[in-house]
Amino acid sequence: MPEGRRPERVAEALLRELSLILVRDLRDPRLRGITLTGVKMDDDLRHGRVYFSHLEGSARAPAAIAGFKSASGFIRREIGKALALRYTPELNFEFDPGLERAARIDALLKQSAPKE
Repeated sequence: MPEGRRPERVAEALLRELSLILVRDLRDPRLRGITLTGVKMDDDLRHGRVYFSHLEGSARAPAAIAGFKSASGFIRREIGKALALRYTPELNFEFDPGLERAARIDALLKQSAPKE
């Protein structure tokens, strides 16, 4: 039996392919500075949530989501060609505040560290 559940394996393949599409094919200026952080697939593989972060933080997230929505047809077509799944998943893009939160915690820890 292969390692891992199928939705997790498909999510990893989807993340790799989306990263390539983002770098290679998408020219939308709203998608500059985007880093894809993860993908979660439903068990039926028809819907997926793609998490991303932005270099400029959450202030640019609505514009990035609009950029992803405008390119969603192209993205689905490219994913369908690359992954050869029975159904090409419908993707929802969501901002991942994890990196911002980690940077804030790091700054607070550095601020509260005892001075030598």
